[in-house]
Amino acid sequence: MPRGPNLNSLRMFDAAARHLNFRRAGEELNLTQGAVAQQVRALESALGTRLFERLARGLTLTDTGRRYHVSIHQALTLIAEANRDLSAKSNRVTLSVPPSFASKWLVPRLADFAERHPTIDVATIATEKIADFRTDGVDLAIRQGAPVRERGLVSQQLAPLDLRAVCAPSFAIHLPPLDGLEGFAPHPLIQDSYAYWEVLFDQAGLAPKARVLRFNQTGLAMDAAANGQGIALAPRLLVEEEFDRGRLIDLWSPPGSENAGFHLLQPRGVKAWPARDTLTNWISEAIAETLTSS
Repeated sequence: MPRGPNLNSLRMFDAAARHLNFRRAGEELNLTQGAVAQQVRALESALGTRLFERLARGLTLTDTGRRYHVSIHQALTLIAEANRDLSAKSNRVTLSVPPSFASKWLVPRLADFAERHPTIDVATIATEKIADFRTDGVDLAIRQGAPVRERGLVSQQLAPLDLRAVCAPSFAIHLPPLDGLEGFAPHPLIQDSYAYWEVLFDQAGLAPKARVLRFNQTGLAMDAAANGQGIALAPRLLVEEEFDRGRLIDLWSPPGSENAGFHLLQPRGVKAWPARDTLTNWISEAIAETLTSS
């Protein structure tokens, strides 16, 4: 009996069919665009039929590809549901979070969760990439930014973004009063991968006049600010503890989007699971306490 396509190639095909774009499929799977395209070509060769029409911008499914995708997507969903059902019988919950949320908020509080719920094992994955609940083995995900509006997912806002311009107390001594974005332009600024300074200056038609120090993570930008290297923009949720410790001080809060913030994501329609639901409730309550205790 001939061997059928392997599961990885089917997952890549499914992602490409949903996004109609090899690059976005690669981002979802944490692979290169070329790797996804190569696997899809190999799948088409193995099946002896074309699944996609390659266009100048993106892809479109052939009639055969469209019918095939319906079946493959259903099969992958059944596999994911079977894995979740199996996981639901255990007390291990896998949580995917951004690295800075992990280091600045979650990790310092995990001991409290372990003390309250010693039978629940939390596995934390620190990553910025989009979580695919069907293929990544993730049960819950927290993401920063705009609400994730994707079919099949439930999104719950845990905290507003509430950006704060922050710096070390020793750095603030040399600053004049700052009450608007223009006042920050002459001073050294620190930016993370979300590029909030850049967005604010572009929206206002302004530009920084001093150097901008760049990091790929918010936590690193906060640490640089705490070491006196400039002024960072960071969500209030992540800097509250730094305020309490006196490492950072609050200079200014720019106007922000009401919908932007930290969002808890999980698959729609999943069965009740005490371990996962306990972790969800604890996260919500602990974040609320963080924001109301200041």
